[in-house]
Amino acid sequence: MESEPVGVGDVVVPAPQDIVLSAQRVSKSFNGVQVLFSVDFDLRRGEIHALMGENGAGKSTLVKVLSGFEQPTSGEILLDGKPVKLPPNGAAEALGIVVIHQEFNLAEHLTVTESLFLGREVARFGVLDRKYMRRETRRVLDMLGSHISESAQISSLSVADKQMVEIAKAISRDARIVFMDEPTAVLSRDETEALFKQVRKLRDQGTSFVFVSHKLDEVTELTDRVTVLRDGQWVKTAPTALLDGESIAQLMVGRELSSLYPQKSEPNVDETRVLSVVGLSTAHVRDAHFDLRKGEILGFSGMIGSGRTELMEAISGLCPRISGEVRIGDQVMPAGDIQATAAAGLAYMTKDRKAKGLLLGSDMQANLTLQSLDQHGRFGYLSPASEKKALARARRRFDIRVRDAGVVAGRMSGGNQQKLLLAKVMEITPKILIIDEPTRGIDVGTKQQIYHFIAALAREGCSVIVVSSEMPEVIGLCTRVVVMRAGRIVGVLEGDEINEQEIMRYSAGLKQKAVA
Repeated sequence: MESEPVGVGDVVVPAPQDIVLSAQRVSKSFNGVQVLFSVDFDLRRGEIHALMGENGAGKSTLVKVLSGFEQPTSGEILLDGKPVKLPPNGAAEALGIVVIHQEFNLAEHLTVTESLFLGREVARFGVLDRKYMRRETRRVLDMLGSHISESAQISSLSVADKQMVEIAKAISRDARIVFMDEPTAVLSRDETEALFKQVRKLRDQGTSFVFVSHKLDEVTELTDRVTVLRDGQWVKTAPTALLDGESIAQLMVGRELSSLYPQKSEPNVDETRVLSVVGLSTAHVRDAHFDLRKGEILGFSGMIGSGRTELMEAISGLCPRISGEVRIGDQVMPAGDIQATAAAGLAYMTKDRKAKGLLLGSDMQANLTLQSLDQHGRFGYLSPASEKKALARARRRFDIRVRDAGVVAGRMSGGNQQKLLLAKVMEITPKILIIDEPTRGIDVGTKQQIYHFIAALAREGCSVIVVSSEMPEVIGLCTRVVVMRAGRIVGVLEGDEINEQEIMRYSAGLKQKAVA
């Protein structure tokens, strides 16, 4: 007769034969800096196990150790109860272990079908069976509720569609164990629900999942158990049913988060507009009109693909515009001139910190001063002392927590990368700051810090535009919310109108206001 799981303190101990993968007293160091401290973790057959913690808590490192991308400094990994040294560089897929990475692992020049079958192509009589592979790709995409063409080239896809291809690639491999690192960060709610439906179906068939996410509502909705790490150490493992979002957040940060959002401060409605956008159109945005007041936090909401990012890139000079006018103060901005908008006091913080925001192979100091080099030199020569001083100031101001000041950006946690990107943008001391997805892929503690920093900027007179797919974020931060749908501004909400129901009605096309 099989033994039953037993409880020991806060830990639910499963029967040994139920555990498919485990870490026992695993520690990990990089260049003498320890990031995991004797961590225990186990994954059962047919469960969805959430791995939670602040950025820098060790989640991604533990995932890499459990999937073979990194080897533990000490401790051991057990697969089906037996000690194992997992093969590196993704070769553990042969053992049924698949990772959906937070960073895309796709070849831009391949098609969706070629990406799904890369390294395991199907051939008949020595000839690639392209028809079969396309059919299988379509089947997996349909399971996920995705309308991406199986023949589309990866380089032509949006960020959200690339994420869906990564998910489809993992699911198509018939894995026993799947690690999902922030899989829904760029997905719409419908795409997320389709993914969760498929994950539950696979779980019920015996597949095991490790789900790494900072979306507490998704964790409580989807997962069976939760393990929390803090500062590289195990804190708690418990059934998800015994926890709620607030208790998970407190375990992650080690303190009560009584005020996630700062108190709103209403701007003076009589203040001169610092930014005016009139009739702006691009390839996908049509006739956008809005203005921004001094000291205001203005939110932009809408479905993924509604045109928010393209509008902001056109305003900041990163994206060409077909028509319309952008005015900062009394100055009309030339189209497609980011240097002119920066000189006028506007800064744009991209939502894609890895591809567009930071040089991942360079250290913090090089990244921080990249946009402000003229402030750190004389007579054409950079001053290392000035740059070093700026980095020390930025680390204090933005609470960038790293053990080694010389660490390259690519080795930093997502939260510290986001803080570094924000520090880099703020080095030019903008009067207007546009932040696209300010808290994507970061933990609740870091979110709180960024929210309070944005509010402090507004109190000091800086005007801020927050573009976010998280409705609680725009509701909690912003005094006005602009809603976009299909490339158009369909409503501007104020006061009691700023709630999830109203934003969703406008986003879904159920309501529309005339916007001057």
